[in-house]
Amino acid sequence: MKMENDKMNCRTIAEQIFLAGVESVLPYRLITNEMSLKDSCLKIGHQSFSLETIENIYVIGAGKAGAMMGAEIEKILGNRITEGHIVVKYGYSCKLNFIKVSEAGHPIPDVNGFSATMEILKIAELANWNDLVICLLSGGGSSLLSDIPEGCLPDDMIKVNDLLINCGASISEINAVRKHLSVVKGGQLARVVYPATLVNLILSDVPGDPFDVIASGPTVPDPTTFLQALTVLATFGLTRSIPRGILTFLKEGAAGKKPETPKPGDPAFDKTFNILIGSNRMALEAAKSKALEFNINAVIIDDQLQGDTSTVAEYLVETAIRFKSDKDEVKPVCLLFGGETTVKMTGKGTGGRNQHLALLSAILLQNNPGITILSAGTDGNDGTTDVAGAVVDSDTIHGAISKNIDPEKHLNEFDSFHFFKKAGGHIITGPTMTNVMDIIVVIVE
Repeated sequence: MKMENDKMNCRTIAEQIFLAGVESVLPYRLITNEMSLKDSCLKIGHQSFSLETIENIYVIGAGKAGAMMGAEIEKILGNRITEGHIVVKYGYSCKLNFIKVSEAGHPIPDVNGFSATMEILKIAELANWNDLVICLLSGGGSSLLSDIPEGCLPDDMIKVNDLLINCGASISEINAVRKHLSVVKGGQLARVVYPATLVNLILSDVPGDPFDVIASGPTVPDPTTFLQALTVLATFGLTRSIPRGILTFLKEGAAGKKPETPKPGDPAFDKTFNILIGSNRMALEAAKSKALEFNINAVIIDDQLQGDTSTVAEYLVETAIRFKSDKDEVKPVCLLFGGETTVKMTGKGTGGRNQHLALLSAILLQNNPGITILSAGTDGNDGTTDVAGAVVDSDTIHGAISKNIDPEKHLNEFDSFHFFKKAGGHIITGPTMTNVMDIIVVIVE
């Protein structure tokens, strides 16, 4: 099989395949697929609501896609919206007419997020039996929808979140802790909204799309406990590092002195509907279609990729080499992966899991020509940087060394951002206003 456009190199093609995946999960597509209004009948997913029986409609939410999701809700409901408030990451806002939008810190919460969360809770408390609350949740919701436990300080929450995201824990483990340091996460938002009807439109940024983990599950029963939260801290050696007030709060919860998060069967969920509107799998299917447009065979290998970034990099390269050496495999072939890896930071450099994975892959590909690997975040941001990720092949390291760039030094310092800034290979999209984790595109010639 031959690529239709020989002038396009594999790096460019890999980027276009990635962008097609992102395009498929933009809010304007997802909301209109799930929500419509005809006369006074509002349909959301498989649910129908007569607006003649609804007194108030409130719109709340948190996440990187929140503002754009809100914009689509406004196009459908307009001035029927009584009040609303959504909190998004800095740079992910847009002007809305009936819903207030606040910007706040991500992946580390800040005072703006704490303030916005309190305002969102006030709206949730207004909701009554004949009211409808539409909640918009997307990636980043855990840090954006944040509050401060009783007896703790804002700096305490900022520090514990910083420790959690850099310790190597999975998002499920991180969110088990976050849920028990909040009055909104882990199903507690549903508890506040009840007895109003609560419909949640969810854009998943977690492997396997577990509702109780996405945005720390504010609208679903929470299977985790205070004791499990303490176990996560102990497992990753954080017990002595976190602020005293945080540890005391969790210990009191484990001793039964603080109320647990609501569990399955709690009446708070009797009028709650959770609807998944977008996922990594959806993005990978669109990426696959784009690869086929280039006359490239395409295979979705895994949409729940997890684990340590270095281990995943080895797995990706080994898989690519296996496909390359398989004489029965039609080539070129595009291998697609989705998910979210974890990085345990030991250096003080700048980067993110995608750039780190790309640098690791580049080192492994030095003597393996004919393989291109792109790893990038669908939200357009990798770690704390303003790039989505990077694309590499067997020439990446040789080219860097010829420019006197030391890849091993950048790798050991966890400074992948500056490596690619000097060596080239960054994928730059700007804020995409969506988030379904990461997409990895591997092209084998």
